[in-house]
Amino acid sequence: MSLWTPSGEHPVERPGRPAPDAASPPQDAPTAPPASGPTSLDDLSPEERAQAEEFARQVDSARRQLLDAPAGSVVGQQALQFYELAALHLSQPEPKLDDARVAIDAFAAVVTGLGSRLGDAEQPLRQALNQIQLAFVEASRSAGGTSADAGSRP
Repeated sequence: MSLWTPSGEHPVERPGRPAPDAASPPQDAPTAPPASGPTSLDDLSPEERAQAEEFARQVDSARRQLLDAPAGSVVGQQALQFYELAALHLSQPEPKLDDARVAIDAFAAVVTGLGSRLGDAEQPLRQALNQIQLAFVEASRSAGGTSADAGSRP
């Protein structure tokens, strides 16, 4: 049996059942969906049921928090992942300029495309965009690459 979470499927061992043997496929190997369909809460032990119910409460709480927050703020926080990805590629001993450019372009698309619809997040995101664009230009120059299109694309 496995438990689905936003980070993927996770195997769950059930008490009293034998551990998977060597003939079992590796965890990362694709598996067919279970023939019997999803497991109901009635099929779980009291401990497993309590864990599943707690997980459901946590997911519900996270959803409520998302609904309470302004969408512009949430989108802005997600867009910062593009910034972080670009910074990661630029910080390598040999910067990965093409990968950084893709992340910067994605970040710029969100910031410039949504603009004032980002609310209070707009100004800090524009500042972050300017910083990562400058970092790209510097990394491009240091790597001996051309940064002629760095000002217009990222």
